[in-house]
Amino acid sequence: MEEIFHRVSIRKYEDRPVEAEKIEAILKAAMAAPSAANQQPWEFFVVTDRQKLAQLSGVSPYAGCTAGAPAAIVSVYRKECLLPDYAQIDLSIAMENLWLATDAEGLGGVWLGIAPIMERMDQVEKILDMPDNLSAFAIFPLGYPAETRKQQDRFDRSRIHFAVGTVPGSSN
Repeated sequence: MEEIFHRVSIRKYEDRPVEAEKIEAILKAAMAAPSAANQQPWEFFVVTDRQKLAQLSGVSPYAGCTAGAPAAIVSVYRKECLLPDYAQIDLSIAMENLWLATDAEGLGGVWLGIAPIMERMDQVEKILDMPDNLSAFAIFPLGYPAETRKQQDRFDRSRIHFAVGTVPGSSN
């Protein structure tokens, strides 16, 4: 669970490539995610080409850091799958696994949402010359971090509600 409480958004990277073994380990973790009816709608594009990274950096106002990353993983989903209404949910779970695995590998990255904004999805699909049966979901630039910071403590007990019984550890 260490990675859950260590992971932060990293937008600055050292100028050094990410080893293929680390990228494969990260993608194995992404594909280990549960999915609705085990449909596994995901596919991933690994981008290391500087020109393509620069193009991806212009897809949204938040994607600029992609140009400075040594690599990016673009997650996509198949349009025709068993439960298409759940494809983006499945991809979200896979992305969380991907991010935690990135941290475990000593790397940093940031999840840049593309879906459900069609204009951004179309741009990514054109840049990567994706087949028509795939939809872009997110861009995840990653690399060796050139910045450090602590994760915020986001725990807020007031957001926890119990429908039955009493709150553990309280006199209610």
